[in-house]
Amino acid sequence: MSFSDSDNSSHGGEYKTLRHVSRDRLLYEMLQTPKSGDSRSSWKPSFGRQVLIMDKVTLKVMSNSCKMSDITDQGVSLVEDLYRRRQPLTSMDAIYFIQPSKENVVLFLSDMSGREPLYRKAYVYFSAPISKDLIARIKRDTSVLPRIGALREMNLEYVTIDNQGFITDHERALEELFGDDAENSRKSDACLNVMATRIATVFASLKEFPFVRYRAVNLDGDTMTTVRDLVPTKLAAAVWNCITTYKSSVPNFPQTETCELLIVDRSVDQIAPIIHEWTYDAMCHDLLNLDGNKYVYEVPRKSGGPPEKKEVLLEDHDPIWLELRHTHIAEASERLHDKMTNFVSKNKAAQLQQRNGGELSTHDLQKMVQALPQYSEQMEKLSIHVEIAGKLNKIIRDMDLRELGQLEQDLVFGDAGTKEVMNFLRTKQDVMNENKLRLMMIYASIFPENFEDDKASQLMQLAKLPHADTKAVKNMKLIAGSDAGKISKGAFSLKFDSAKSKHKLRKDRSGEEKTWALFRFYPMIEELIEKLSKGELPKDEYQCMNNPGPSSNGNQGNSGAPHGPHSMRSRRTATWAKSGSSDDGYSSDSVSRNGKKMGQRIFVFIIGGATRSELRVCHKLTAKLGREVVLGTTSIDDPPQYITKLKLLSEKELLN
Repeated sequence: MSFSDSDNSSHGGEYKTLRHVSRDRLLYEMLQTPKSGDSRSSWKPSFGRQVLIMDKVTLKVMSNSCKMSDITDQGVSLVEDLYRRRQPLTSMDAIYFIQPSKENVVLFLSDMSGREPLYRKAYVYFSAPISKDLIARIKRDTSVLPRIGALREMNLEYVTIDNQGFITDHERALEELFGDDAENSRKSDACLNVMATRIATVFASLKEFPFVRYRAVNLDGDTMTTVRDLVPTKLAAAVWNCITTYKSSVPNFPQTETCELLIVDRSVDQIAPIIHEWTYDAMCHDLLNLDGNKYVYEVPRKSGGPPEKKEVLLEDHDPIWLELRHTHIAEASERLHDKMTNFVSKNKAAQLQQRNGGELSTHDLQKMVQALPQYSEQMEKLSIHVEIAGKLNKIIRDMDLRELGQLEQDLVFGDAGTKEVMNFLRTKQDVMNENKLRLMMIYASIFPENFEDDKASQLMQLAKLPHADTKAVKNMKLIAGSDAGKISKGAFSLKFDSAKSKHKLRKDRSGEEKTWALFRFYPMIEELIEKLSKGELPKDEYQCMNNPGPSSNGNQGNSGAPHGPHSMRSRRTATWAKSGSSDDGYSSDSVSRNGKKMGQRIFVFIIGGATRSELRVCHKLTAKLGREVVLGTTSIDDPPQYITKLKLLSEKELLN
């Protein structure tokens, strides 16, 4: 089972991002037909006569790393679903990129066995290590064996969501590992084992051997440990087992540690998934009805009639999105205004379009026609983002999110308390239920004692929230686990940690430029990553599967520094957005590769879902620390998604 000899790790060779490495491996190790004279030409399929067959998981892996044009450029003329009935194409070769499951192997053998196989030759690539039993099963089928051109382990079963982010695609991880049925060890262990396998394939792709650290259980004698508390420990052990086998099974896999991996669960920060995050990216996904990253907009038809619907993907290939996604919405709006002003001042057609009254001369019309193609193309790209930013700002005004956002952040930083929350609920009767619920969840995290016994019901009644919403608040306890202190039998308790509950969950970050209001909040992983980079994580709280030496913090290479501070905004910036704090002094795509040596990579994996603010922090810290920080998680959740998942933790009680 083969790997290429390319070196993608941070300890040598050309430095590539996770998404870049994933794309290259899929296209060039799996799909590319070798040039003439290549010794592998005997087992590679014929160019232009290839069918690519995938299952549901590998299709997602492929589609998030490669474009369809990338695939067809490698000679693939047809993409098929393994589980759908397919027509015989006996003159074509088939490339199977599939999970190493019994069901998949049975389907593959069915395709290629007997007197009339579906394809001429089969080149089989498994997304993860395959068991010896399944290999033996394939070898026993004597009719299939001569028709196999390749049988290999790609070890690539993660879904890239960003240059520095991936998911294991476990949308129900929160429910399966922390819900009512979490005591079902067989089900939760199966979930963790698949998760560990997929995480390990990240390190197989990058040829990285990590120090595996995890948030450990607090065994102080006074705390009742539950299976939920052991989730990070069990996952760390499973990842460690997978990775250690790579040392002997994967060619050129490093034999000593080259990077850091920190495994935590959602209990490390229950505020980040629900607080309003004020970046352009987060607000698009929180406030707009996006389908994944797809934004649907309308454009008027030149011939009149109903407007035409168009779609745009808010992804890395859009340079405007890449520039603005991690900036504050007010700054994004200002930059878009500047871009539009600059465009109009330089584009002749745009200037002509802006004229009011008066007839256009023939010369003017000629100029406009000459400039129009460029005007249309550039204006469309820019106007989409202007429209999006305008919608977001309108929603912020209509929903009065400024005041709510200020209260949320004041609560987190200890500048507001019960009095302010009660006053808000009494005076803001028209606030959406979802926003009131998010406020109550933040309040419950900071003032857990106010949710003891019947107090929770009284508070939820004051907020006029239904019973289903009450469950979302109560279920935070299931995620908090016994790290909250002693779990009482009977009465609902949200005492996450009585020693730490000082009615203040964050401290202001020192040394960061004050620019934007409502940009004060930061996720807890920012502190954890910085401590990890410095080798300052408490060893009793964050234990290591390896036996780390004194230099294991991996703080190598040039230490990146934040870019220069931004100046205060001009007077057209909304007044509510001024005089706050900012941590946007970095490029959102700031991994430096050109001539600068990067330190060892840092990987953080969050069980139970991660947020866009946490992904943003990884980009920020990459520039600050001079080390690429990669975020892994079971899923990326926007607040509405996360709250729905939280309610499902006690679905049985909801149904009753």
